[in-house]
Amino acid sequence: MSTDTAPAVPAAPEVPAVPGAAPGLDAAARPGTASGRDTAPAPGSASEGPRWTRMAGRAPARPAPGAAVHSVSAATAALLGLVGLGALLHEPVLIPPLAASAALVHCAPALPLAQPRSVVVGHLLGAGAGYAVAAAASGSAWAAALAAGVTLALTTLARTPHSPACATAVVVVLQAPAPGRFVPLLFGSTVLLVLTAFAASRVRRAAPKYPAYWW
Repeated sequence: MSTDTAPAVPAAPEVPAVPGAAPGLDAAARPGTASGRDTAPAPGSASEGPRWTRMAGRAPARPAPGAAVHSVSAATAALLGLVGLGALLHEPVLIPPLAASAALVHCAPALPLAQPRSVVVGHLLGAGAGYAVAAAASGSAWAAALAAGVTLALTTLARTPHSPACATAVVVVLQAPAPGRFVPLLFGSTVLLVLTAFAASRVRRAAPKYPAYWW
């Protein structure tokens, strides 16, 4: 007695595996196939994170809006106070180095450059270096550059780092203000900047307290 057997059905050819594809992934859904499409990651996604981080750089994050408004308005008020003082005394009290100092004490109050010792003594050292260099050389740009370098050395040795003090030395050499008027006004202006920063840091409860140290 013979038995009929159905002919064997040939097996479907296996689709070659795509490196990195999940097991059982249909060929039509695989990237690079006719129906599958390779799409670039969306900006800001996890795969794009490192590239966007590099573009953003290592700069500090923006301050909170309230903190930014507080520090900027306090610095501006201090500078306006210097202008008002100059109007009363009929003297140009506000000079560019003091504007830079106001930005430091109000917007970066924790830095060593912003502490009272550095602000007051640094500007006085800059003025002294400026007058000394101007007395030994003419009031040229070369002498102004030398005075700025001398100021940088003096403030470093005195442990009173304050970059705007170098600009004070340049102002002294190039403009040759009378020391009897300029130095007292400079000293009073730096003290005023320190006191306004001290007061402003107590107005807003969340603001960092200034100074970190007095001397």
